[in-house]
Amino acid sequence: MTDDTTLTIDGLTPTGEGRVLLLACGALAHEIIALKKTHGWDHLDLQCLPAIFHNHPEKITPAIEDAVTKYRADYASIFVVYADCGTGGQLFEKCNELGVSMVEGPHCYSFFETNAAFEARDEMTAFYLTDFLVRQFDAFVWEPLGLDRHPALRDMYFGNYTKLIYQAQTDNADLQAKAASCATRLGLDYEYRFTGYGDLETSLAQL
Repeated sequence: MTDDTTLTIDGLTPTGEGRVLLLACGALAHEIIALKKTHGWDHLDLQCLPAIFHNHPEKITPAIEDAVTKYRADYASIFVVYADCGTGGQLFEKCNELGVSMVEGPHCYSFFETNAAFEARDEMTAFYLTDFLVRQFDAFVWEPLGLDRHPALRDMYFGNYTKLIYQAQTDNADLQAKAASCATRLGLDYEYRFTGYGDLETSLAQL
């Protein structure tokens, strides 16, 4: 892993009793910083992996392993702010091997809603967006899937979906309007669902 694989978001303050390093998905940086500010969690430092790993889950586990190895000696503990996120259980196994904890759940859509609530819904034909993905829809969905160049691919990717659910972490009218537009572009029904921070907040609070 090269030195630019991780990104310091809020300034590391390594070494010190009780300090915790959060190794997080870059797509969660805004939410984690907001929670740190709201709750005064000054003992938590944040280091993010590139948000684009959202589209490349095979890169997550080795990058986390490298980061834990690099920073372990400087912190009382390290907490991985990823769920399984498409790693097929590999991240969970690696965290156990490294002796570090991580957020529970299959992915961020689940823990934002709370894992219990998400599992109970059983929404197999829903496509989810978070605040981050609404903001970055073109960069993380539209363009990587080639829909900007080949609109006919829409049916291949989204033909089995029936609705787009915007899981909102914040009450933002501009993001709601953009999410509704994303649903229209994908030809899906639109549902707005305010989740707040869900199990992300409760997981960090335990630290």
